[in-house]
Amino acid sequence: MTWDPAWLESSVDVRSLLAWRGVEAQHVVATMRLVDTPAEQDLLEQLLETSKPPPPKTARPKHYLLTTPFRYRPQHASRFRPPHTQGQWYGAESLQAACAEVAYWRHRFLMDSEGLRTEVLLTEHSFFQARVRGTAIDLMAQPWRQCRALWTRSSDYSATQAVASAAAEHAVHAVQWIAYESVRAPSCRCAVVMDANALSEPTGGLDRTLQTWRCKTTQRSVMFAGPGDSFAWNFDG
Repeated sequence: MTWDPAWLESSVDVRSLLAWRGVEAQHVVATMRLVDTPAEQDLLEQLLETSKPPPPKTARPKHYLLTTPFRYRPQHASRFRPPHTQGQWYGAESLQAACAEVAYWRHRFLMDSEGLRTEVLLTEHSFFQARVRGTAIDLMAQPWRQCRALWTRSSDYSATQAVASAAAEHAVHAVQWIAYESVRAPSCRCAVVMDANALSEPTGGLDRTLQTWRCKTTQRSVMFAGPGDSFAWNFDG
């Protein structure tokens, strides 16, 4: 079964979700190797900031963790974005699902790097919550869930990218974000945000939810360990 663009007419609505996102937290460690004092560290961070693409223009100022993905046009594709197009913000309703999504990409990174495949990668990640609210479609609800097999393909992103493109260009209500089922944690709800205006900090502030997790990646498995909990996923080959 294929999806019908006419579904956009009846299913676009204002929706909300609290979503967890994980980002690699190696930038401070990397720059600390080059400096000797906190003042030098601050100066280096400022210089690095000026070399990056500018953040997107939003109706209100945003925490940098909410706008960072939109500053870049990654060479690799993601589920709802072709390569070399503006980045999108991905998050998951549960922390475990967010870890599962990151674990998949950590394993992909290891296996796609010929010189690293036999190595053990140890990385540190920051996980935080954000509030997603704006015009959206929900691929886990009717009529979209009729095509669940299209949305949950492991590595063929053609259908989801086509939906995202059509949704963003919808003439009546441009879709700001899409709710969808996690492929790495089935039945868990995720969010892909195309418009940074749909993102805001949760009650109490984003930094209140910030957690540090450590990740171990090998050919066979990926393990995350964090405050009082841990998760692990096994991979074939």
